[in-house]
Amino acid sequence: MWTNKQAFRNGNRDGIPIALGYFAVAFTLGIAAKNAGFTALQAMVVSATNLASAGQYAGFTMVKEGATYLQMALMILVANARYMLMSSALSQKFSPDTPFFHRFLVGYSVTDEVFGICIAVPGKLNPMYAYGAMLLTVPGWSLGTYFGVLMGNILPANVVSALSVGLYGMFIAIIIPPSRKDKLILSLVVISMVLSFVCDIVPLISAIPSGIRIMILTVVIASVAAILFPVKDDPYAVKDKEEVHA
Repeated sequence: MWTNKQAFRNGNRDGIPIALGYFAVAFTLGIAAKNAGFTALQAMVVSATNLASAGQYAGFTMVKEGATYLQMALMILVANARYMLMSSALSQKFSPDTPFFHRFLVGYSVTDEVFGICIAVPGKLNPMYAYGAMLLTVPGWSLGTYFGVLMGNILPANVVSALSVGLYGMFIAIIIPPSRKDKLILSLVVISMVLSFVCDIVPLISAIPSGIRIMILTVVIASVAAILFPVKDDPYAVKDKEEVHA
């Protein structure tokens, strides 16, 4: 098991590529914020307190269109619904005696990529690992938005387009290592991609907001996999219990 210092250092290391990806991708978010009338500082504060790409983009777009607070709240809730599932799954990675304030602070930083590296940590998750990643990812996302407002419209369109897809490549890099080690995970990843594509083109299903579709697919696929292929007891948790009883 890692010490707090080791966990923080490892999280810091794994957060470097995510922070760089966030900085690049947030440029496009900064452009949306500027078009909605936000200053660079305002947009940076929004990013620092939200850390939600799709939700923020939806929010900036609705501000530009003059939507009501209720409309924005409902849209952002749908766009960010997947984070509830991620947080629920990540809560199972903590040791049962992990204090609430650690769970609360780590929950603030749950994004697709940070969730990916945290859930891949062997055994129980030390909150210090998430803090180490947060130390870089939060400023990366916030500063990227800030400079996106200042410089986004200056950059060539093809550069902005390239920056916007960079994070997807990084997220694929997060899921490849566990997929190579476990054929079941690989199968589930492929099935998820195929079903996601199918749901995106089927007329009735494609009309459902993307956030809701992601939640439905996640719950269905994860439930079927859990029933058919239940995960064995965590060897780290068993070892910890034995040490406590000893």
